[in-house]
Parts: sequence; structure tokens; C-alpha cells
Amino acid sequence: MKKSLFLFLCISYCLFSCKESPEATPIIKNDPIVWQPYNETEDLAGTQKLENPRMHLKLINSKVRDKNEIWKPVQEQLQSFSVARYKELLPQVLEKDIPTLQQRIKDGVFTYEELTLFYLYRIASIESDNTRALNGVITLNPDAVAKARTYDQMDKNQIDVYSVFGMPILLKDNVGTAGMNTTAGAIALQNNQTGNAFITERLEAENAIILGKANLSEWAYFLCAGCPVGYSAVGGQTINPYGRLEFESGGSSSGSGVSVAANYAVAAIGTETAGSILSPSSQNSVVGLKPTIGALSRTGIVPISSTLDTPGPMTKNTIDNSILYQALMGKDLADPKSVTLPAFKPSEVIKGTVQEKRFGVVTSYLENPQYATAIEKIKTNGGVIVEIEPEQVNLPGFLTVLNIDMKNDLPVYLKQHSGSSVTIKNVADAVAFNKEDTLIHVPYGQQLFEGIVADKTTDQENEEIKNNLEKISRAFFDAFLDEYKLDAFLSINNYHAAYAAMAKYPALTVPMGYAEDDEPEGLTFIGKPFTEIDLLKLGYGYEQISKERKLPEGYEE
Repeated sequence: MKKSLFLFLCISYCLFSCKESPEATPIIKNDPIVWQPYNETEDLAGTQKLENPRMHLKLINSKVRDKNEIWKPVQEQLQSFSVARYKELLPQVLEKDIPTLQQRIKDGVFTYEELTLFYLYRIASIESDNTRALNGVITLNPDAVAKARTYDQMDKNQIDVYSVFGMPILLKDNVGTAGMNTTAGAIALQNNQTGNAFITERLEAENAIILGKANLSEWAYFLCAGCPVGYSAVGGQTINPYGRLEFESGGSSSGSGVSVAANYAVAAIGTETAGSILSPSSQNSVVGLKPTIGALSRTGIVPISSTLDTPGPMTKNTIDNSILYQALMGKDLADPKSVTLPAFKPSEVIKGTVQEKRFGVVTSYLENPQYATAIEKIKTNGGVIVEIEPEQVNLPGFLTVLNIDMKNDLPVYLKQHSGSSVTIKNVADAVAFNKEDTLIHVPYGQQLFEGIVADKTTDQENEEIKNNLEKISRAFFDAFLDEYKLDAFLSINNYHAAYAAMAKYPALTVPMGYAEDDEPEGLTFIGKPFTEIDLLKLGYGYEQISKERKLPEGYEE
């Protein structure tokens, strides 16, 4: 009897102890997320039938990396994030702007940790599905969840809803990030361990969460001629979610564009030399800002041209773009072009309107139905339309500027920022490295790299070309901006990106609609130097009367 009572008491104690102790409660884990390689032959054959020769693909997935390596560092964390919770969060998170996400966290709808896990799970689940994968991401941050958890311990009432605090952000993989490789998509930099770029430091200082690194056109699309945009040996071929294996993803900030479009993160950082933010933003129906040279630091970013390079924010809407732009700002003593800009509040952007603003409209572009519709909406809502027809102006020596700048700038970056595993010292070394196995390293060739090595233009000649191109480009815009007192020159996609680059003028592209085949297009606002806030206000005003952005079909879950 006593033995039975003792046994009963022991069992009861164990049962009640297990019930009351959360540490003893078994965790029901999801199955590991696994990507399976597949035969790409049929998909590749389909691209050969497309009219655009740059879409004639030779491969889709990287040949040097198992895709499962992307989410391996966070696999354990993902297994404990329930699929049911992910589905609950879908309507709360998808397509929502930063102020809305911040407010929902303040209201206790979800936490920073859950928001971070939501995006990590979404990336892994979509990228492991060969029918939906976009190859938008190269690396995920193993410390992202832990960082988010620390932010959940802080007083939410002190957090500005117009801030990047706790917001998961992806960085283009040419932006230096401590703890993750910075590859520029190239095998030569595959194990490049760097410190933080200046803008990465700015994001961390503002308590953003670095979610990971986005894929890109290898070497920022200054490697091969006429090759597919969005391809890199490390990350594979980025894919446009609005037309998988049909539409270009845009480049070179391809992974940033497709990732924002598919809601892989709150926002992403891209970089541009001439069109590399504007192009993928337009192609993926997101908002992209190419700032004035000097507005944002370039230190710690793999370069093409110290004359033209700039990072910039890529977001689903203009208010998020202004929040991210504000977070990235800051004087960098290591960047000779960096300037100190006046502080501003991102909330000011919501005062933006097109009413009584003056817009230069390219008459011949009105044949584009989406452009014509956008202009009519602006006019109907009080904007002043000034029709203009710029003459086609050549930019002689533009390629030379890129050649000589990269010949000079890449060795400086490699010496000051690259990790000890990187053996190349300059472009010539990279060309030689790639020749060791051209099928794997450069399946589309390296014609532009070879052109850099062959270019014998002197630094003095290059400076003369730069000065001439800047005069030509500024005159191209100023003839209209000044004469008609325009608030913005309105273009399409990245049509005037080279002129804006050489003029060092800012440009903002906002979703403008979709062509007959549903390919996205962007309305691009170009203005005078350091008028980014004015452009964002104009973009916001247009956004409110157009509301053209839509989630790509098939990515609602």
C-alpha cells in the first residue's frame, strides 16, 4: 500500500512538474526546409525562344554552391517557427509599410523576432521551391534573430514608427558586412570576409536588422557584354517574380529588386553606377532612389567608379524609401565625395503632392500607354505639365570613364577592405583567375573586364572626359529644368540613367503600371543635386493618386 502510494505521488509530481515547467514542454518542430536540384533543361530551352537575347540563359542555379547553404545558418530557428504562425502573419506583414509594421509591433500583434523569422521562413520556403524561386538572396545572417530578440526587450513606446528600428533589411552583396562574405557575386571574392561598409554601420547605429545579402549582377554588371542581367556565379540567375524566366530582373541590384518585390524583407539596399537601382526597381515594381553622388557614403562597397557609384534604398513605397534614406545618411571622412546634409524627418514626405508642381514630360514618351496614363493622372490632380522633346545627345567616352575608374578603384578596395582569402589584386588578376575555368567562372565571358585591361587611357585624359560628360549631361537636363522652372524631369525606367549619372543628379523611380504582357514599368523623377527629399515628396504625391504597385501573382503566400 505504501509502495503504491509512493509510486502514485512520484508519478503525480512528475506530471504536474512537467506541466508547469516550460523547459520540459516538448517543442514541435517543422520539417527542415530542403532545396532539391532539378533538371533545368526545359526551363533554359524556354528562354531561348524569347526575343530578348539577354534572356537566353545558360543556367539558373549556381554551379558553385548548394542552395541549402543559404538558410543552413538559420535552419534550427526556422524549425521552431510554426507554419501556422507564418500564415497568421501573412496579412499583417505583406506589402505593409514601415510605420504600419512598427505600430503593429507596439500594439503587440507580433514581435521584432517574429517579423525577422517571418522573412527568413519566407525566403527559405520560396527559394526551396523550384517553381517559385527567384535566386534573390546569397546569404542570410545567423545573428539576425538574436538581434531582433534584444530589440523586443526594449520599451516600444520610445520607438519612432518612422524609423528602421528592428526592421529586417537586405544588403546588395557588394556592400561590406561583418560576419558575412561580400562576394559581388564573383568566385574570386566568394570567401571575402570584410568589415562593415560605412552605410552598414549607419544601419546598425539606427538599430536596423541586417537580414542578409542580396544577389546581384556579377561585379555589378561590369563583367560581360550582352549577357543576362542578374546573373552571378555565386548566386545564380535572379528571376523576375512578375514573369518568371520571361522578364528581365533588371540590374545590377537585381536581388535587391526581386527580394523587395516578393516581400523577402522590409527593404533592401542597392547600388548604382548608371541605372543599377533604377532598372531593377522599375522591372520589379518597387521604389528606387539613386541619390546625388556624395549624399551617401561608398566606403566599403566593391566599386566600379568612384566618380559615379552610389548606394541607395529600394522599397515597396516612398515613405519606406525616405525612412531608409534618412538612416543611411551621414558624413564619411573616408569618402572624399561625402557631404553633410541637413537632417529631415521622413514623416515630412507624406505632405508631398503633385498639385501645382511643374513636370517636364517627354512628348515622344506619351506613346507609352503607362506613361500617358501617369501624366494624365498628374494633370488631373493639379500638376502642371510642360511637354519637352530633348535632343538625343551622345556621351562620348562614357565606357572609358568606367574602365579607368575601375582599373584604379578596384585595387584600392581590395587593399583596404578585402579579406585575407582574396588573392586577386586588380582587374587583370581577376581576368586571369576567371580563365582558370571559364565555364564555371564566366560562362557568359568577361569582355568588359578584358576591355578594362586593354584600355590605355591616361588618368589626365580620363579627367577631361569626365568633365566634358558632366557638362553635356547637366546641360541636357538644365535646358528644361531651368528654362521652365521644373520641379522634376519625368522619364521612364532607367532611360536617362546615364545622363543622371554623369550629371550627378538624383533620380527616383516609382511603380507606373504594367505593359500589356504585365511587365512592370516605373515613372522616374529626375531633379537637381541634393533634391532627394523634394523628389520623394513628388513620388509620394504621385503614388497616392496612382497606387500602381501590386504583389506579384503567385507570391501571396
